[in-house]
Amino acid sequence: MGIIRSSFAFMMGTLVGVYIAQNYDVPSIGKLANTGLFMAKHVEESYRKPKNSEDDSLRD
Repeated sequence: MGIIRSSFAFMMGTLVGVYIAQNYDVPSIGKLANTGLFMAKHVEESYRKPKNSEDDSLRD
């Protein structure tokens, strides 16, 4: 009886998730993550300090 009681929340969450995925238009998590990474890279490239060529020559 202990395993059923301990996994009840997991089973109910799975069933609710399946119901929602079948009956509603849920966005793809993979596509959403890729969009977020693309936007983060774009922001990083936009606000990055420009490379200083004099500093590079001193390091060699």
